[in-house]
Amino acid sequence: MICTDIESFAAAIPPGRGLLGLDLGTKTIGVAVSDRLLSAATPLETVKRVKFTADAARLAEIAAKREIGGVILGLPANMDGTEGPRAQSTRAFARNLSRFEGFEGLPIAFWDERLSTVAAERALLEADTTRKRRAEVIDAVAAGYILQGALDRLRHLRSA
Repeated sequence: MICTDIESFAAAIPPGRGLLGLDLGTKTIGVAVSDRLLSAATPLETVKRVKFTADAARLAEIAAKREIGGVILGLPANMDGTEGPRAQSTRAFARNLSRFEGFEGLPIAFWDERLSTVAAERALLEADTTRKRRAEVIDAVAAGYILQGALDRLRHLRSA
């Protein structure tokens, strides 16, 4: 089930389950997970994209193993806030994912991912990560930034 806003997503996620954060790229999918209290996001892995069925199967495997209660998908909006072809592709991926076995009924929401990769790159540079290692983990770290932004908003909604 695709939620139109973070408020409806917050109402749809079951209690006591973590979230899956995804940074969808053309060649890879960065994956991050949250704890069950929805307080911290942790980069998990980078999935090399093959075709939708194989990609979704790997994501479903992760979701089942970690008892995921919802999905946050980074939405690549343009800097002026408009949506281009990449955002449309991300929305299509979400529609297909919502129908895939293991994701039926799971709430899916979008989170603005502008500058998440820049922030991830900066953090990895500050941690003195080698260029090779940065290339391996950048998408998962970006997914962590996306998911953490959504978790912070969810925490704010719960305390309001």
